[in-house]
Amino acid sequence: MREESPADPPTAFVPGHVTGFFSPCPDDDPERAGSRGAGVTLTDGVRVTVRAAESSADPTLTLDGDSLSMPPVETVLEGLGVADRARVVAESDLPLGTGFGVSGAMALGTALAANARFDCERSANDLVTLAHRAEVEAGTGLGDVVAQARGGVPIRLAPGAPGHGRLDGVATTRRIEYISFGDLSTADVLAGDTAPLVEAGDAALDSLRERPTLSELVAASRQFSRRVGLRTDRVHETVEAVTAAGGEASMVMLGETVFALDRGLSDAGYDASACRTCAAGAHLAD
Repeated sequence: MREESPADPPTAFVPGHVTGFFSPCPDDDPERAGSRGAGVTLTDGVRVTVRAAESSADPTLTLDGDSLSMPPVETVLEGLGVADRARVVAESDLPLGTGFGVSGAMALGTALAANARFDCERSANDLVTLAHRAEVEAGTGLGDVVAQARGGVPIRLAPGAPGHGRLDGVATTRRIEYISFGDLSTADVLAGDTAPLVEAGDAALDSLRERPTLSELVAASRQFSRRVGLRTDRVHETVEAVTAAGGEASMVMLGETVFALDRGLSDAGYDASACRTCAAGAHLAD
């Protein structure tokens, strides 16, 4: 590894990712573990800057100005051999823990920016694999990292990091609205009986592969959320209100969050955030 670059600290942008449905695919090898399913990457996302530590008292990680611990980020820094020298400063358009893949974005953004900052000379697939492994080992996500690396509207056909996983996508871009009421624990859901998730997720994936459109993704997601019983009362009421107003909406996996196409939430009377599907995957900012 060479000495760190003298240039300004590099910043990576990683799109947010909302999962519409998924089938967990555990494996003893974290690189092969992951999920099948589909979701949408967002132009709202996370910006991650990695700089050299100025003192041992510097917090390793801050998000929107707050110091915190995030195991996937720490694992990525350790994997690159820079844990004792790197400091991660992140800013996010999205709330943490509500189904937007912020943890995966932090891990992947750290991998990209730290690789550039300290000239680690890792390939793109190596960095995605490192971040994916870190997420799986921490129990904070299964498919966000590979989806965020791809961008667009990714369909995860086979689980795992590059070299194992296989992706396709819905070829479109569109306005997306979202509203979040709170969080759900990914670890808690995955610790329970996952057989219903696999059965419902595989059925949803089959439907989307037959008709790869955003409307079908949202419809398959609604059916998935009903079948697995993860909807809270507020999510159910919101989705039904959007549908009654002629819109298309579903629950975000996993969060007490609803996403909708176009102006679905606004037309139903909700004060929603808006962005678009993200054409590009995670990348270093100019």
